[in-house]
Amino acid sequence: MVEKTRIKQATLDDMDELAPMFDAYRVFYGCKSDVRRAHDWLRARIGNNESTVLMATTGNDPAGFVQMYPMYSSVHTARIWILNDLFVDPAHRRSGVAQALLDAAKSFARDDGARSIMLETSRDNAAARALYTGNGWQEDDTQWYSHIL
Repeated sequence: MVEKTRIKQATLDDMDELAPMFDAYRVFYGCKSDVRRAHDWLRARIGNNESTVLMATTGNDPAGFVQMYPMYSSVHTARIWILNDLFVDPAHRRSGVAQALLDAAKSFARDDGARSIMLETSRDNAAARALYTGNGWQEDDTQWYSHIL
């Protein structure tokens, strides 16, 4: 029997389940594993209402999460959400968890009255790009630049 994926907005009570997944997400992007750092980062973002984290569970298992940060468009005088992080535990990949998280993120932003959701992923992340384009996200040729301080 395939267990249903449930999505909920994470709270500070979810740190023990969420922090190891956030750590694994960071490791995927080349960071050294540091669960305490992941825990502290999430606790600060969620505790200060600086991000919204939607967490997926399948059965009793944490299965994935999406983390979004609020931003505002001066031109459109509207809120936008930055979908910054999407991660599915390897044991739960290809089971609809990523789709459920993406759908939940869109619903959350829509219910919040946001104009849009923006995201960025690397050109070599074929799985993520397929998920996003398959859900109507548009790729463009613009490039974000950063300056490390």
